Amino acid sequence: MKKATFILLILLAPLAVAAQDIAGTWLGTLTIPNTSLRIVFNIISTDTTLSATMDSPDQNAKGIPVTTITFENLTLKLTVAPLGIEYQGTMNADGNISGTFKQSGLAIPLTLSKTTPTPISNTFSRPQEPRRPLPYKEEEVTIHNNKANLSLAGTLTLPAREGPHPALILISGSGAQNRDEEIYEHKPFMIIADHLTRNGIAVLRYDDRGTAGSTGNFSNATTLDLSSDAEAALNYLQTRSDIVSEKIGILGHSEGAIIAPMIAARNTNVVHLILLAPPAIPGNQLLLCQYEAISRASGTDDELIQWNLTESRKAFDIILQPISVKTMRKQVSKHIKQNMKHNPFASLVSKEARNLLIQYELDRLLNPWTIYFLRYDPAPVLSKVQCPILAIIGNKDLQVPSDANTPALYQAIKNNPEATIKELPNLNHLLQECQTGLPSEYASIQQTISPNVLNEITNWIKNN
Repeated sequence: MKKATFILLILLAPLAVAAQDIAGTWLGTLTIPNTSLRIVFNIISTDTTLSATMDSPDQNAKGIPVTTITFENLTLKLTVAPLGIEYQGTMNADGNISGTFKQSGLAIPLTLSKTTPTPISNTFSRPQEPRRPLPYKEEEVTIHNNKANLSLAGTLTLPAREGPHPALILISGSGAQNRDEEIYEHKPFMIIADHLTRNGIAVLRYDDRGTAGSTGNFSNATTLDLSSDAEAALNYLQTRSDIVSEKIGILGHSEGAIIAPMIAARNTNVVHLILLAPPAIPGNQLLLCQYEAISRASGTDDELIQWNLTESRKAFDIILQPISVKTMRKQVSKHIKQNMKHNPFASLVSKEARNLLIQYELDRLLNPWTIYFLRYDPAPVLSKVQCPILAIIGNKDLQVPSDANTPALYQAIKNNPEATIKELPNLNHLLQECQTGLPSEYASIQQTISPNVLNEITNWIKNN
């Protein structure tokens, strides 16, 4: 639930004769209420063409293709059609470009300055990251998932005292994540593992399949497939003499909080579950709620929100039907083409570009992960879990919105007497103390995860 997907498309526009050389890396900062976002345009010129890509360093997004670009009479015009972005600015005598950045009905002043080609760097302080030497043991481990014929590379942290120890397995959220669940220069799983291991609990975290040191193919994996990786981690810990095999729990964040109950419902060796920002409504409903919550918090025009919700719901309804992927593809393609007729950005690009955009949207919506996720309802599986559960929800989470998910979560676990739900104030989807809850805020917050959350987890494990 953390990563955005962008169209991989670069269109070349005619190069106008310019009084200044526009080629290079241009950096500016969007000032938004309660936060700011760096924007980078990387412009390349040849004898006949201009092309460009866009980076959003604070959202960990790089190489987003610019759809159209012109530079005439010292005026730079750019569009990123799939994201609804427009920029127009004029070069000043000092060589900077002053203009306006538009997206989703918002118009924000943006001044661009030429900078070095690598403005994206580790510029944020992350004070919670542990410093060496560590007061516990770290071991690099390899977990074999024989069912999927792959190996997962991980880190097992063990308390300094002699074992055996109780243990916790960490399962990351959506997207290909490394063992630290690293995002926006934050490493939440490193922080969780450090805190728990200092408190006497062994922690196993691993790179997702096909990511960092792990083998396998992530792009074709569904949520169900990923659950077999986590179960392989459980099986691995049960073979170790320094782990109490009857005291192994699982912590899942976001999509990981969907995967964890899957394992607990089918494997009685799971002693307890900790669910951080857990979805409890069907995937198709969740994505619509997520879009609406983020759009409203961003100040997007209500008419645009309603239009996008309606059209997205139509596409999702096609995918929910019990039809073949081939038939699904034809129907979704027809739906997207109809929408193109009402998209003001469609007229800015060629027919070939529109066809590529349609192809991109089809691949994005009809890959195995998305189809499975849209169709999956986590509530029935949650209702089957009998072991103790601690669910922690941030009331400013806009990716798994509390107002939609919390009632469904209570309903799903109502028959489990050992289930506890804690909704904590002013926490976002990453469980950081925040102002708005918007994803654009994640990077600029120094805190990786609220100390209150870490203490809640630790105290609960010690009492279960």
